[in-house]
Amino acid sequence: MNSNTYKAWLNVPPLEDMQLKKEYSAILGQLIFDGEPSGVLATAIKELQNGVQALIGITPPLKKMSDAGGCIQIMVYTEEAGLEDWKLGREGFALRYRQGAEHSNLFLTGGSEAGVLYGVFHLLRLLGAGKPLAELDVEESPRNLLRMINQWDNADGSIERGYAGRSIFYHNGSMTADRQRIKDYARLLASVGLNAISINNVNVHEMETRFITEEQLPSVAVIADIFRDYGITLFLSVNFAAPLQIGGLLTADPLDAGVQRWWKETAERIYTFIPDFGGFVVKADSEHRPGPFAYGRDHADGANMLADALAVHDGIVIWRCFVYDCMQDWRDRKTDRARAAFDHFKPLDGRFRSNVLLQIKNGPMDFQVREPVSPLFGAMKKTNQMMEFQITQEYTGQQQHLCYLVPQWKQVLDFDTYAEGSGTEVKRIVDGSAYGMKVSGVAAVSNIGNEESWTGHILAQANLYGYGRLIWNPDLTAEEISIEWTIATFGRDPEAAAAISRMLMKSWSIYEGYTAPLGVGWMVAPNHHYGPDVDGYEYSRWGTYHFADRYGIGVDRTQATGTGYTSQYEEPNVSLYESTETCPDELLLFFHHVPYTHKLRSGKTVIQHIYDTHFRGAEEAEWLQQEWAGLAGKIDEARFAHIADRLSVQADHAKHWRDVINTYFYRKSGIADAFGRKIY
Repeated sequence: MNSNTYKAWLNVPPLEDMQLKKEYSAILGQLIFDGEPSGVLATAIKELQNGVQALIGITPPLKKMSDAGGCIQIMVYTEEAGLEDWKLGREGFALRYRQGAEHSNLFLTGGSEAGVLYGVFHLLRLLGAGKPLAELDVEESPRNLLRMINQWDNADGSIERGYAGRSIFYHNGSMTADRQRIKDYARLLASVGLNAISINNVNVHEMETRFITEEQLPSVAVIADIFRDYGITLFLSVNFAAPLQIGGLLTADPLDAGVQRWWKETAERIYTFIPDFGGFVVKADSEHRPGPFAYGRDHADGANMLADALAVHDGIVIWRCFVYDCMQDWRDRKTDRARAAFDHFKPLDGRFRSNVLLQIKNGPMDFQVREPVSPLFGAMKKTNQMMEFQITQEYTGQQQHLCYLVPQWKQVLDFDTYAEGSGTEVKRIVDGSAYGMKVSGVAAVSNIGNEESWTGHILAQANLYGYGRLIWNPDLTAEEISIEWTIATFGRDPEAAAAISRMLMKSWSIYEGYTAPLGVGWMVAPNHHYGPDVDGYEYSRWGTYHFADRYGIGVDRTQATGTGYTSQYEEPNVSLYESTETCPDELLLFFHHVPYTHKLRSGKTVIQHIYDTHFRGAEEAEWLQQEWAGLAGKIDEARFAHIADRLSVQADHAKHWRDVINTYFYRKSGIADAFGRKIY
């Protein structure tokens, strides 16, 4: 195993700057804590000791009182400690560097044991980057209450939409025996401030349905124990039909007293094994999953029944809003999949219990390389809402291609919904501040598997790291995060850090350039979603169409002549998207059906834009190869070769995408490329 690859961004290289090493040693020589650390605090202290050892070659001893000399002192916020003015919240932390006449000290205070842990990882991040002592004086607290990872792992060891090997949790129907790998994963998640995880697929199959039974809960509890030591709360995805399938009942009707009693007894049993269990994640009445619709009930009925079962334990229900007609007739031009989440859930605003959290995908479709922000954000002013991102690159190259997604997520979080006037950005809705919600947050589908690199493509580690950092602080820039990750992963060489950051920052636009144009999306091979297939979904039941004909392309979602989807937004976004004159070019075909000769706001025609972006995208994929080749000798041989191989695959596949898409639209439109380039 290549330890550099496996350690990901926790791969702290020894410090070579002797002056800085001396300065660090002066404050890291001893670790002071007046107490007996256990649980998360013990984890934090061990992480700090190990990190300092890796960085400067000393392991600071743990003491209750400082000897002569500098030290780092750890404190946990309590009223008794006289820190009544603490305003950073229980997960926040403060680092205070104090320079004295004879020696200097560093103070790390956390609002809780978890706060201390996050402070330790942040300190190690700063030290690993070689920051001067003066920059070790910071205050941090997470913007989002719930910062969650959704595993789509199955008990047989497979991972739905997994591109980095098999599950690290399951093997052939049982929990894996390799608990160390799970612990190492918990470290990675905690190091970027994540605090919750659901460990099984939202499509809950027969074996996973039994995770909530007396027989399976002891194994689940072992996993919960591992994550608990890193401040991470465990959730389970549950099968809404469990009372029927494993409970011996004749119904799963959420208004049936027997069903309600069964779920309450089930909750009691779970909390007996896992006292700090987070709650349930539920996919119901979506893509053939069972739900309350079978009994003439609605989503509020289903979610509230489960919420009532969990309420006494302070558990929550995370109810996914990915609900649409997946048996659509492709000839039906009025039914619009993009409308579905809003149409289903908006009428239920105010009916959900206070411990129900609606999980809404970032866009109205399904994690496309480009789509608008879901209009459901901000539309439900009396309901807890959380964002769902996809770290795993289902539609963005499947970790064969480099596609750094933090810029995309950043745009989503910064989008102004105008739900309460200007300044009602999505980030304020999901952090709860816009409507004063007590339960809120962000979740994302994990991109890890059991491959040595965790993510298949080493550079895809940047998406997992970047997700955690961004939802801790949505005001960080995508570029800042890319540089942080690059230094933590590959070291402090400024040339390497700058080059890798450039590659990351350009990769989303490169991928978009050679794949689906102008926000129309899809155009991928059905089922596996990897390669180009322009008409792969065009006559399918999934409602994912582009409507290209000899005259034009795009989906009319306007109020005036289309599906009316634009009406789900607030002004001025309604007007922005309603008109071809104001609609952003990158989303034009999502909202409008236009001729190939339609002129974009850029001045180009639609057809010429398609040709240009696909030729340029393929060229830029080759540029990624060249940039990486220039780093030979600056990156260890194993990781250099691995990434070079991935970028070679991407460059070849980009040409395939280019030729398939350009040829398709040349044959459809009959309009030649203005520059006479090769189109087949």
